[in-house]
Amino acid sequence: TQGATPAASPVASPLTSGDLPTVQIAQLTGEAPGINDTFERWRVFGTDLGSSFMYGDEMYIVFGDTFGPANTLWRSNVIAVTTDDDPSDGIVFDRMIEDTSGMAKELLNAENGAVTTIPTYGVAVGDRLFMHYMSVTHWGAPGHWDLDESGLAWSDDAGESWTRDGQVTWPADSNFGQVAIEEYEGHLYFFGIPGGRYGGMQLARVVPEQVLEQAAYEYWDGAAWGTDITAAATLIEAPVGELSVRWNSYYGTWLLMTLADPLEEIQVWTADALTGPWEGPRVAARGIDYPSLYAPYMFPKWNDDPEIYFTMSLFGPYQVYLLQTSIPDLDPAL
Repeated sequence: TQGATPAASPVASPLTSGDLPTVQIAQLTGEAPGINDTFERWRVFGTDLGSSFMYGDEMYIVFGDTFGPANTLWRSNVIAVTTDDDPSDGIVFDRMIEDTSGMAKELLNAENGAVTTIPTYGVAVGDRLFMHYMSVTHWGAPGHWDLDESGLAWSDDAGESWTRDGQVTWPADSNFGQVAIEEYEGHLYFFGIPGGRYGGMQLARVVPEQVLEQAAYEYWDGAAWGTDITAAATLIEAPVGELSVRWNSYYGTWLLMTLADPLEEIQVWTADALTGPWEGPRVAARGIDYPSLYAPYMFPKWNDDPEIYFTMSLFGPYQVYLLQTSIPDLDPAL
């Protein structure tokens, strides 16, 4: 059993046992108390994940496996779009990418016998959108699953349709089965973990204009960048689950948020440089408060203040929630 689920409300409610002062702001998906009523509007009864990226003035929030009542209307992935500038009372969706019936549509279907295609992160390069995906062939024990590949898909029509690239893919056992992507000083940085939640984190980078050139990717070996993926250093030891990385100007540090599955913890790590060393973890949320918590994703907006906003999924209700935390023991940047 999944256990009890905290009531979701636009009014913040405290967590009791996280090390950081984390509060729940709102349930973003599903029926009421989901503030966007995604079932009535787009037939999204249950969904998870919620990584995000900017495209112009709009923020795209990308969700994973999605369904309607009684496991109907199954879709491997959907996208919501928002221009909401104030997350303190929740994030209102302006729209979702729809099919001709008005239902939130699947963006990438499963291929070659895979059971689903899960989006792990997205980024915009000019007018082209990119989405890193993992192709899942088997769901194993909790926190363990198998891939046949991961790779990139792209869209030239603002996310309405997507094409698997095929030129940039990583094999099933790669440490880049799932990623977080952050653009910084002329490169896209890919923070990678294997499929599942029990590997360590490694780092790759590529010039945005060469994102579809596999040979252009470089991997950090702990001292320098090189093209040999097998030399990539592990910057945070296992277990690292779904993750996101953002620069926070208030604290003057890089923040990495991830799930430590066996501990049932949402953890926050900090670093002065993307290549580390990464220090932590601090704990933002625990399973005792949120049974079966996972997938913490910080936003590309709202990173200039002490408040850190992030989405988090709960498996039992199979919904996505908005939470807020801060790091009181970390001094503000001068």
